[in-house]
Amino acid sequence: MADPLSRTFPISGMTCSGCLAAVKFALQKHASVKKVEVTLDPPHATVLLDGPIPPGQLQALLPTKYRIGPEVVQLQAASVRKDEVQRTWLATYKPLLIVFAFITGVSLLTALYDGRVDGMLAMRHFMAGFFLVFAFFKLLDLKGFATSYAMYDVLAHKVPSYGFVYPFIELILGLAYVLGWRPMLTNTATIAVMGFSLIGVLRSVLNKQRIQCACLGTGFNLPMSTVTIVEDLLMVFMAAAMLVFG
Repeated sequence: MADPLSRTFPISGMTCSGCLAAVKFALQKHASVKKVEVTLDPPHATVLLDGPIPPGQLQALLPTKYRIGPEVVQLQAASVRKDEVQRTWLATYKPLLIVFAFITGVSLLTALYDGRVDGMLAMRHFMAGFFLVFAFFKLLDLKGFATSYAMYDVLAHKVPSYGFVYPFIELILGLAYVLGWRPMLTNTATIAVMGFSLIGVLRSVLNKQRIQCACLGTGFNLPMSTVTIVEDLLMVFMAAAMLVFG
């Protein structure tokens, strides 16, 4: 078997993280493509191939707004990810940490009575804030989220339409927690939805895949990592605790 062939092409038409996900998802459909790395600055796609294939075959996989240019011959691989390597953990996850801090702060304040915090109420408010805020970010670019989500979620990969439905599931769960509607049903649904989502996250992280996490939609370039696992586990744990002790 021939050694894998790495080729890098400029891609025009990419403007955001959603575009990166769309291009990567499309190129991975070719049987000869083993791995794809897409960057916005510079706007390039690097593909690892089983053997040479005409660029036209790759172009045919892409949505019409994206165009493949002539192959880049001497691209320094280190420079492609230079900005990513230089980013610290705190800088990478700053948006996610700020969102969690705001939701946690508001949840504690709204559950404060007579100088003490009602733990169950704080968790319910946190769950409400989590689902409503995260659904909001996903709905800002629903198509981009669905494309990104299908790259790692087990169900969305097999049924792409699930990626379009998922933000609305989060929205409904958020409203259910706000209203305190049927806690047993709401918490059970949360465990099922977040637990199933966790399967795809675990698989991607364990396989060391470089995939954008779509938890905050496509507006933030967050890599899939153990942080995403902790996020999903936290929601499952809270829902289970509310089922048992609520």
